[in-house]
Amino acid sequence: MGKIIYLDNAATTRTAPEVVEAMLPYFTENYGNPSSIYGFASANKEVITGYREKIANVLGAKCEEIYFTAGGSESDNWALIATAEAYASKGKHIITSKIEHHAILHTCEYLEKKGYDVTYLDVDEYGIVNLEQLKASIREDTILISIMFANNEIGTIQPVAEIGEIAHEHGILFHTDAVQAFGQVPISVDELHIDMLSASGHKLNGPKGIGFLYIRKGVKIRSFIHGGAQERKRRAGTENVPGIVGIGTAAERAARTMEERTGKEKELRDHMISRIEAEIPYCRLNGDRLRRLPNNVNFSFRFVEGESLLIMLDMKGICASSGSACTSGSLDPSHVLLAIGLPHEIAHGSLRMTLGEDTTKEDIDVVVDALKEIVQNLRNMSPLYEDFIKKQNV
Repeated sequence: MGKIIYLDNAATTRTAPEVVEAMLPYFTENYGNPSSIYGFASANKEVITGYREKIANVLGAKCEEIYFTAGGSESDNWALIATAEAYASKGKHIITSKIEHHAILHTCEYLEKKGYDVTYLDVDEYGIVNLEQLKASIREDTILISIMFANNEIGTIQPVAEIGEIAHEHGILFHTDAVQAFGQVPISVDELHIDMLSASGHKLNGPKGIGFLYIRKGVKIRSFIHGGAQERKRRAGTENVPGIVGIGTAAERAARTMEERTGKEKELRDHMISRIEAEIPYCRLNGDRLRRLPNNVNFSFRFVEGESLLIMLDMKGICASSGSACTSGSLDPSHVLLAIGLPHEIAHGSLRMTLGEDTTKEDIDVVVDALKEIVQNLRNMSPLYEDFIKKQNV
């Protein structure tokens, strides 16, 4: 096989060389446990504080508001479960949307079994929540609104500032899953009225196994992992010093390169969208055309099975996906695509391609050329497509 064209950066990204370089000494040289009292180890406490500060600066947050976790899923679980427990005396109602990542949806299902009431907001055909429905869903016992910043499948960016403002007007906490957005779009937790925010290192050219939860000072949520006194007694467990160095370096790097990097990604994204729409008939762009992550392209192709599409692309050295990597083993169509109104048969023929900083225009053209050929070959084997064409020619 020749060159691999990797277009699945929403699933994970290549760890940047400068991130790896920054991490290496903390595996082999400065490997002490930060909780130990002798100087060799305790020096790593200051290292952690320094990288915590780097992340806080990217968000416009305070250093002490950043809590390190094992990744986005843990951060989401912590935000929902610990908030539900801490504010249960005020109420047991939570509002979220139907297109959240399963780390949110499955946690909400868990809380429902514990006696909490969850409202799942609809979205429009582009994946955007209705703010009027959000307002109408608020009750006296509502304690938390959790709406993702940007969707991991279709790339739609939510009206986060407006959602946060509505939450605060009603004295409700606002959490956002920003795993796909952090490092891709500017985020100010104060300007956007965010109380809690989840992020993950491996989505922004950092390492896997490390993430963080931003918790605004004054939010009274409890520990999620019990044991030691790490993370100011809120998240037990020996600190992942190399991972913290990695995510801190990656966050600083992402902020520094964001304007140029995402500008390039938008150009390539729009070039890909334009070519597909012009050259492959009977396709549909999923997600909002403008309020969209810079690197996200998601299409549904009629009369095509997404799984077959992925296999044939893979045979040509092209890596893409049909949706979230967390549900890749499922035969069911994407809950996100169903929520935006696609019928099952069209949702099954969907393809997500997410660009990265290494993607070139030549890569995009190679992929679109391959896609044209593959889609046509698959349609030629489809009785449904044959019937459709016959009816069109009548």
